[in-house]
Amino acid sequence: MTTFAAAHADTGDTAWLLAATALVLLMTPGLALFYGGMVRTKSVLNMLMMSFVSIALVTVVWLACGYSLAFGEDAGDGLIGGLKHAGMAGLGPDSVQGTVPTLLFATFQLTFAIITAALVSGAIADRAKFSAWLVFVPLWAVLVYVPVSHWVWGPGGWIAHHLGALDFAGGLPVEITSGASGLALCLVLGPRLGFKKDAMRPHNLPMVMLGAGLLWFGWFGFNAGSALGANGLAAAVFLNTLAAGCTGLLGWLFVEQKRDGHPTTLGAASGAVAGLVAITPSCGSVSLLGALVVGLAAGAVCSYAVSWKFKLNYDDSLDVVGVHLVGGIVGTLLIGVFAEKAMTGGTEGLLYGGGLAQLGKQAVAVAVVGAYTFGVTYGIGKLLDKVMGFRATEEQEHTGLDLTVHAETAYDHGVLGHGAPVSSSVVPSAQKVQSQA
Repeated sequence: MTTFAAAHADTGDTAWLLAATALVLLMTPGLALFYGGMVRTKSVLNMLMMSFVSIALVTVVWLACGYSLAFGEDAGDGLIGGLKHAGMAGLGPDSVQGTVPTLLFATFQLTFAIITAALVSGAIADRAKFSAWLVFVPLWAVLVYVPVSHWVWGPGGWIAHHLGALDFAGGLPVEITSGASGLALCLVLGPRLGFKKDAMRPHNLPMVMLGAGLLWFGWFGFNAGSALGANGLAAAVFLNTLAAGCTGLLGWLFVEQKRDGHPTTLGAASGAVAGLVAITPSCGSVSLLGALVVGLAAGAVCSYAVSWKFKLNYDDSLDVVGVHLVGGIVGTLLIGVFAEKAMTGGTEGLLYGGGLAQLGKQAVAVAVVGAYTFGVTYGIGKLLDKVMGFRATEEQEHTGLDLTVHAETAYDHGVLGHGAPVSSSVVPSAQKVQSQA
């Protein structure tokens, strides 16, 4: 993520970042639709709620202390920032970060934190207690997302300033943290009832495609907005983002056609997201050719990676591990291969004569962030499971979390999988079950 040294805000840069911030915020409702369409009818609203409530929870935490700890002056050794700006203290309308108002910069970064937390929910769809999720998100944001953000983007952060690894828009703080956290929670909660036995197909593929489209739209703000200015770098990143999403889609469909004999709409949506995930860290480091290769590689690799859960017996409900963790690793590592001086200002990858040094730095960053994230998230998950229980009851999971937790249904018919309307007599029973959550 680029920073600038300036004494006043530039109106063009400010206008672009305002728009980019709105685009990134839109990604979380887009993710809610993407995830909501992928689950079964009985848990659609619960899936939507896990994304939407993340907006509120992360915002409160970010304003209270998250921004200060992530982007405040380094408190030592590049590990965490200080609390000088806790509660956004000292950040008035005239405060400037580079060429944009500091409050706008903080809000832009907030939208990244929001969607990262929401991404984790896909790994534990259909079986997590909503009450536990409400506690998990703030703890996770402070203990995982905030420190990693400081390492990568904060003043004096050790990954950027000491290690020298590159990450333009969030391969490490967003993609790898969400994927590694999803894997940790999969292991804490265990598989869904009927995993590997029952068909658990997406209930609404048009909703999935709509969600993917909104994610793709918002991703231009996510990546190009990270240039923090309306400039040539933002334009190059914008094009790289589009290109990688396209080749990711094509790579996934090619594998599906070769492996299964059918290119699917779910594959198209997933492939586009995989390409976008991989280009997120590398969009400011690679040329257009590099972006095309990064997207293609991610689409093909992730299409295979989503099936690993059946072999390794972890139930990643909506393929957060297969797409975000694996795609994030692919994109972050390939910086060490395809980085070009024209984009980075100096650093070159293996393909352009830079040797293995940058690839090694990228690998160290991936390993440390992945291990730290997995360990801390697993610890949080185990603690919450012991204190309040993280998994929904068997009755709740069988009936569906929409009815048992939220006392609502997304559809008038077919909620319980039998095509019959839900009787009003079911609701009191659902409310009784909810009291056990």
